[in-house]
Amino acid sequence: MKLLGEDIFDGNRFLGPGKVLITATDGTIEGIVNKSEAGENVQEIPGILCPGFINTHCHIELSHMKGVIPEKTGLPAFLRGVMTQRGNDPIQQHDAMVKAVEDMREAGIVAVGDISNTDTSAVIKSQQALYYHTFVESTGFIEAFANQRFQGAQVVYQAFRDAGLPATIVPHAPYSVSGALFQQIAGFEQQGPLSIHNQECPAEDQLYASKSGEFLDFFQFFGINIDAFQPTGKSSLQSYLPYFTGRDKMLLVHNTCTHPQDVQFAKSLPLQLFWVLCINANLYIEGKVPPIDMFREMGCTLTLGTDSLASNHTLSIWEEIKSIQQHFPHIDLAEILQWATKNGAEALDIANTYGSFEIGKKPGIIAIHNNNITHIR
Repeated sequence: MKLLGEDIFDGNRFLGPGKVLITATDGTIEGIVNKSEAGENVQEIPGILCPGFINTHCHIELSHMKGVIPEKTGLPAFLRGVMTQRGNDPIQQHDAMVKAVEDMREAGIVAVGDISNTDTSAVIKSQQALYYHTFVESTGFIEAFANQRFQGAQVVYQAFRDAGLPATIVPHAPYSVSGALFQQIAGFEQQGPLSIHNQECPAEDQLYASKSGEFLDFFQFFGINIDAFQPTGKSSLQSYLPYFTGRDKMLLVHNTCTHPQDVQFAKSLPLQLFWVLCINANLYIEGKVPPIDMFREMGCTLTLGTDSLASNHTLSIWEEIKSIQQHFPHIDLAEILQWATKNGAEALDIANTYGSFEIGKKPGIIAIHNNNITHIR
């Protein structure tokens, strides 16, 4: 197949007009040549040709909760809504997940880093419409229950592994994982990237710095006794991230309230970090945007995610890109597209196949035209 777009973004940069993308019948990249060298049977495609998008943070399990929780409640109230209104209708949940996967594929997404608390998505993921790395979340803020909570996560993890699906056990967030549970997760022998919801609201840092803030009411609402919790006097990131020193990759998700000193601390550790932006979810939940310019100035590796339909109107990386452009119009499209393609593939350990138009890879092909996405292959 020979494709000629108005331009080609190869995962790193725009190549300019007059270039033809050549692929095998199965979509494997065979090369990029000048139009004059391409020969016959060149198919003209309106728009920019681009590798398929990588959604590095999603929760397809929550797809049935679209529109259930109002916008701008703040994170603690949002979490209460998810936990109390999640429901248990397996047919509704399955159908919503199927539609979410179809919508993501139509929106040009080819690979997903997906958060799972159960194995209900395993059958859908096994159908291989998209590539998935499943982050099996472990939660539990009470030290005494750490073993029980981790064993539960192991059962879910094994279900995905038995289905032949890549998976890792990960902590949910600093406000929902005890020190003992952090230790078990960090010490578990597993291969692949890890993930955590990081500094999504000011209350996370307040909890760790001084045992104050909105999460005290959150724990009281659910009858969770945190008398044994001792504040560290530090930010949440500086309190938990050392547990994972020496691990391969960690995706830090949201980062709406991350400060420069947190980035400096994180970069001082022997850990490959990816800072995941979910700007539409941040706007939905907190009405805030992450400090993207700070991350860029400090040399952070950025990727994009959609979060869930409980906190977003659509699972579309292109819609995330449009929101970033709206709030940060000075950032070049090429830079943001790299976050959405090459960086995302590196974060999920799939850069040997996805993320860029390099010979031998099979990254998927999309076209960006008139502010919309067409999935070419």
